[in-house]
Amino acid sequence: MTTERDLRIPQPLRDWLFAQREAKHKAREHGYRRTATNTREAWDLVTRRFVTESPEVAWVRDDLIPGPDYRVPVRVYHPRPDRALPVALFVHGGGHIAGGVSLYDPIARRLALAADRVVVSIEYRLAPECPYPAALKDTMACAKRVFPLLENLDMPYEPRLALMGDSGGGALCATVSHLAQFDAGMTIERQVLLYPSLDYTLSQPSVTENGDGYLLERERILWMFDAYLQNAEDRRAISPLFMDLTAEYPETLIIAGELDPLRDEGIAYADRLERRGIRAEKRVMPGMIHGFLNLEAMVPETCAEVYAAIGTFLNA
Repeated sequence: MTTERDLRIPQPLRDWLFAQREAKHKAREHGYRRTATNTREAWDLVTRRFVTESPEVAWVRDDLIPGPDYRVPVRVYHPRPDRALPVALFVHGGGHIAGGVSLYDPIARRLALAADRVVVSIEYRLAPECPYPAALKDTMACAKRVFPLLENLDMPYEPRLALMGDSGGGALCATVSHLAQFDAGMTIERQVLLYPSLDYTLSQPSVTENGDGYLLERERILWMFDAYLQNAEDRRAISPLFMDLTAEYPETLIIAGELDPLRDEGIAYADRLERRGIRAEKRVMPGMIHGFLNLEAMVPETCAEVYAAIGTFLNA
């Protein structure tokens, strides 16, 4: 049954989403069981099907950033290697379970070109094999050591750092920005959070409002969080939405989807930043579901608008 809310979704995405709903029901009838393996395979398949353009970036190199207990693989994108550009760390999404540098390569390329920054995309460890706080430790290590990496590569850069992350990667970015407030050796200039996961308690209204039928569903989110948070963590305490904010917190752009279950936590986060006197911009994209940058072929105009907004924000 098509609802009024469904009609706000662009036609190609709506048709695909209806097919996904039907496939989900059939899978359940046949005893489908979600695992980390088939979750990763599904997100890989969707992304590679709908993110079809991989723009040329002048200089791309794979390397490693050492962390306290893991050497984090990274991919560096320099759109203008003859010039020193500011830096952005990109932390991919995937619910802390899926995604990777290779899968998100076309998106990272688009970000480097749109932002006119050196983008460093990181291959942090994934749950359930490596539960919390492994991914956070990897992201923090990369934020602290990205400048030495670029120096070792003899690549020109400006020592100004922004963070960019989508979904679960947004949670990692926001948490690193929180920790950086209290670390004299770190300065995060700005951050971009794309439909971020900021509330591990799932207490915002849109989790219920949009929690069934729009690709990312409440029961799937709970399953991902259980795979990630395996040691009885205080889920409120580790949720960026509820963390302390100071004047050192970076200016932030938040992009949300109207029909995303995570929509309201992004809006609430932006509002909270503004109340604390921290510059925050928020955009709610009409008719969009979670993860729409990975569905670019169906919503190219919206994706182009978001990439342009990121570039404008980071270069304002």
